[in-house]
Amino acid sequence: MKNRKIVLIMTDSQRWDFVSCYRNTGLKTPQIDRIAEEGVRFDRAYTTQPVCQPARAAIFTGQYPHGCGSWTNSMGMSDNVHTIGERLQDEGVHTAYIGKWHLDGGDYFGLGVCPKGWDPDYWYDMKDYLDELTEDERRLSRKAVHMKTHDFTAEDTFGHRCSNRAIDFLEKHHDEDFFLTVSYDEPHGPFICPPPYPTMYEDFEFPVSENVFDTLENKPSYQRVWAGHRLEQERTADHKIKSPYFFGVNSFVDSEIGRVLDAIEQYAPDALVIYTSDHGDMLDSHRLWAKGPAVYDEITRIPLLMKGPGIEAGKVDSRPVSHINLVPTILECMGVEAPPVIDGKSLVPQLTEDKRVNPYVLIEFGRYEVDHDGFGGFQPMRAIFDGKYKLAINLLSEDELYDIEADSGEMVNRINDPALAEVRDHLHDLLLDEMYRTRDPFRGYYWANRPWRKDAPTPTWEDRGYTRQREESERYESRQLDYATGMPMDEAVRKK
Repeated sequence: MKNRKIVLIMTDSQRWDFVSCYRNTGLKTPQIDRIAEEGVRFDRAYTTQPVCQPARAAIFTGQYPHGCGSWTNSMGMSDNVHTIGERLQDEGVHTAYIGKWHLDGGDYFGLGVCPKGWDPDYWYDMKDYLDELTEDERRLSRKAVHMKTHDFTAEDTFGHRCSNRAIDFLEKHHDEDFFLTVSYDEPHGPFICPPPYPTMYEDFEFPVSENVFDTLENKPSYQRVWAGHRLEQERTADHKIKSPYFFGVNSFVDSEIGRVLDAIEQYAPDALVIYTSDHGDMLDSHRLWAKGPAVYDEITRIPLLMKGPGIEAGKVDSRPVSHINLVPTILECMGVEAPPVIDGKSLVPQLTEDKRVNPYVLIEFGRYEVDHDGFGGFQPMRAIFDGKYKLAINLLSEDELYDIEADSGEMVNRINDPALAEVRDHLHDLLLDEMYRTRDPFRGYYWANRPWRKDAPTPTWEDRGYTRQREESERYESRQLDYATGMPMDEAVRKK
């Protein structure tokens, strides 16, 4: 499945069931559906963290958010972390990034500066977009209410301008080896889009799932704080979910993706095309809003589609996969060896040989944003999902266990159910091992000593007693030194 022409298309806050090939809700995404028709739809794909920057950190570095210094919004990545752009550019691939970046430690819009590893002639983040606007246009572009009095054209939007640049790149550079990323901010608010999209869903009601009525009994206490006044609302069978601007811009960004897909068909029909979104949106499920420290499918389960030579058309793959798989997959397709620092595994064996790659996937949470006091503050969470059971350890609150096959709405927390104690403890052991394997900076005995874990080890200050040094490719970093000898380490993981 070697392919030296790859296009990654991504959106922001687009739930898995906002895409009609996943679930027929009434929302229309015919262009994204084209990718599923011509390729594979991963039915159980998950983000590594349901917040913009940490999710993107995993997508573009191949490391979990906790491992690359990017576990919250507005926190720049560590200096020794290298993106997929750098790795491929150094292998002679033309790398271009167009759209929302959110990895430079700046505010929501970014710094407007092309980071290393990407072609500066095509770099275009949200700060660059705002710099093209007048002050009045900037203010208009940030409030959805302005669509009531002002007809925006497609050319006014960030998404359309991103598509224009992507099409230009494909037209001019399709004969080269390339990795092109097109990263839309849409359908994330403020939902600015041209007619007819703002009014397309005025009378539309999103299907109400049972978990909209969740009272959060036997759920972590922090979730009740998050829900706030919503817990006091009396909800009846006629409860409605309406968000016409959100749904409208969801269809608008689909149309923009269609423009890029048309250009791919014209200029690079044999390219590997990958589409995903960074995370979802609670949209009132479990009486919660936006995204945050939870493992619920509404925010952690994401759309992921791939099409290209060697990929079976119309296939649906229900085995759990993760954003952490994307970098190693892209590297393998490009014929580039993944260094030891990459946390995930390539999906190529699953795509070409039908071999399951992940026995489970991991999800985490640290903080929503450094800049904001709110959104719950520091909410350390580590979670694991094996395709049937989902276990979440909420370090400062109560823990969760859901049987997804029996309880797809994640209504019943079975963390203290004796019938699932063996399953729970096994997942817990796997999760703890992964925290140590990936050098999670927040790892420690306290994750093991949960009130329900009757056989938890006695806490010790030494914990597991190993030192776990980082291993990067020699191209980017010489082998780290052993503190005891000053010489290059023989084994990265060894007894302290």
